[in-house]
Amino acid sequence: MPSVPIADSKGKSQPGLELSAEVFGMIPRIPLLHQAVVREMAARRAGTHSTRGRSDVSGGGRKPWKQKGTGRARQGSIRATQWKGGGKPFGPRPRKYDKQMPSEMRRAALREAVSAKIEAGELSVVEALGVREAKTKALTTRLKDLGIAGQPTLVVVSEVTEGLRRAARNVPWLVIEPPGHVSVYQIIRHERVLFEKAALQTLERTLHPDGAGAAPAPAEAAAPAPAGTGKAKAPRKAKAPTASKTPSKTSRRPRA
Repeated sequence: MPSVPIADSKGKSQPGLELSAEVFGMIPRIPLLHQAVVREMAARRAGTHSTRGRSDVSGGGRKPWKQKGTGRARQGSIRATQWKGGGKPFGPRPRKYDKQMPSEMRRAALREAVSAKIEAGELSVVEALGVREAKTKALTTRLKDLGIAGQPTLVVVSEVTEGLRRAARNVPWLVIEPPGHVSVYQIIRHERVLFEKAALQTLERTLHPDGAGAAPAPAEAAAPAPAGTGKAKAPRKAKAPTASKTPSKTSRRPRA
C-alpha cells in the first residue's frame, strides 16, 4: 500500500498518509498515458484556421483572354489556383480536433500518472496550504518552506479561493487547480506536485475503481400491504375485449 509523508503548517514531516493500492499503486502504461495526453492537447486546439478557395476570393469573373489565337496557355479565370492572388487549393478549413476516449480509460490514465509521481518521490502532501493573503510573496515563501522554489509545480487544493488565485497568477512556474480539474498532462509536465490532504482524499474517492466515493442510489419504496393481511393482493387481470354482436352500419346486406 503506497504512502506519502504529510507536512504540517510549519513544514515538519508527520506520519505518512496511507493510500489505496487500487488507486495510487498502479503500474504506468506508456501507451495509455500517451493517448490521454494527445487527447488533451488536441482538445486545446481552437480549430479556427481557414483559407479562401477559388470560390471565396473576389474577382475573376471573366475570361482573361480568348481561348485560341494568342499563343498563350488557355485560362478561364485570374483567380484560379495557379494565379497569384488566386484561391488556395485544398487549404485548411475550420474543424474540431476532439478525440474520443472512454471515461474508464481516462480515469485509469489519471490513476497511473499520480502513481508514477508517488513512485518517483515527486508528490508531496501538506495538511493545508495556509495562504490567506492575496500576496505572491506569502505564497512563494510558503512553498519555499515546503522545499519548492522555481521548479514547475502543480498545487492541488480543495478550494481555489480568489485570494489564492490572485497570489499565484504572477508566478510563471506555478499552477493552482482543484482536484476535479487535474489532468494527466498537468501531472506529467510538472516536476513537483503538491496536494492538500483533503484534495488528495477527494481525488482518491473519485478515481476508485469500485466507485467508493459515489453515493448509493436510493431504494424504491415498496407498495404498502392492505390492512389486515400479511401479503399484498395481486392486481386483477384485465379482461380481453369481446367482439360486438351489433352489425356495423357499413356491412352489406345479403342479396335476395
